[in-house]
Amino acid sequence: MHTEPYMILQHKYTLEDIVRECQAGSRKHQELLYKTTSAKMLGVCMRYAKDQFEAEDMMQTAYVKIFRKLDDYRGEGSFEGWMRRIMVNTSIEFYRKNLRTLNLVDIDETHEQEASTSFDMSNLNVKDLMRLVQNLSSGYRLVFNLYAIEGYSHKEIAAQLGITEGASKSQLSRARAILREQILKLEGYRDERNFG
Repeated sequence: MHTEPYMILQHKYTLEDIVRECQAGSRKHQELLYKTTSAKMLGVCMRYAKDQFEAEDMMQTAYVKIFRKLDDYRGEGSFEGWMRRIMVNTSIEFYRKNLRTLNLVDIDETHEQEASTSFDMSNLNVKDLMRLVQNLSSGYRLVFNLYAIEGYSHKEIAAQLGITEGASKSQLSRARAILREQILKLEGYRDERNFG
């Protein structure tokens, strides 16, 4: 039985303690950092990936960057927030590197759709919403997550992805329209099961 990590855990290190030890080069604490944060960071990557395998690839790449850049973290803001930014940026780079094309539509089409894309997600559980977001095409999924989850502006998204603000807005509008349609189908399916 492997007890070493448990002995480390018994010391009840804070995340700041673990980070400090990692910065000092402790392999045990790097492993502990990974074990204590990987589930949450995988959740971040899952929103950008088409499946778990892709999310795990993104996350592993991001952890390599995190361990290389640990000395860049100066204790300003939360460490988890710093890690999360690296996860998101790695996800964006992953799409750029794999040359995934964004399905761009004309901005005029966006305004026509905007009115009909507002919908209530409060009855949807997190797993269902995650699955629906993962089913979006890569471009829609990327823009939706950056805007709706990470809080990026269309200007920031455009700069990150090398597209126009109009294209970012249209991607978001299309993503919302697709999600709305999928949610309505899901709710209809649930209603049929409840009353069928």
